[in-house]
Amino acid sequence: MADMARWVLFEEVREAQAELLRLNGMRGPWLKLGQQSHPGMSRPPWNPAVDVSERKDAYVVAAELPGVGIDDLEITFEDGRLTLQGTRHAAPTVAEERIHRAERSYGHFHRSINLPTHVKPEAIEASTQNGVLQIMVPKAEEVPAHRIQVRVAGHALPANGEEGETR
Repeated sequence: MADMARWVLFEEVREAQAELLRLNGMRGPWLKLGQQSHPGMSRPPWNPAVDVSERKDAYVVAAELPGVGIDDLEITFEDGRLTLQGTRHAAPTVAEERIHRAERSYGHFHRSINLPTHVKPEAIEASTQNGVLQIMVPKAEEVPAHRIQVRVAGHALPANGEEGETR
């Protein structure tokens, strides 16, 4: 019988990801308690968690953005794409403070969400409460599909829509 090596699903992917993060100078989730990042070490980019739901009259987008001020936030809608971008600034640290664990993400974020094009972009409203941004994207009335009659060459269509012969 042939020897079989045990293959752990995704282990190679995890190892490759760890190596890439190490080569890029980023710290990963393996940072242990008590370790600190070195000055100049970049942090991985972050994206706020987003929920998208649909109501009869609107799409609702909710994004978790605690610590992001409205002056650090930009919302745009173009070609059916709602884009949230901005910056969350890190809290200043005290010189004598020793960090034991740093899990919160800071820096620039950019999130784009594709929505159907039958919306009213001029009526989009955004509000924030308790660190949650809520964007209401009102739906426009859908134009019903228009049926197109296809004619066969050499045949005329009578007024009632049924085929007739040309003489």
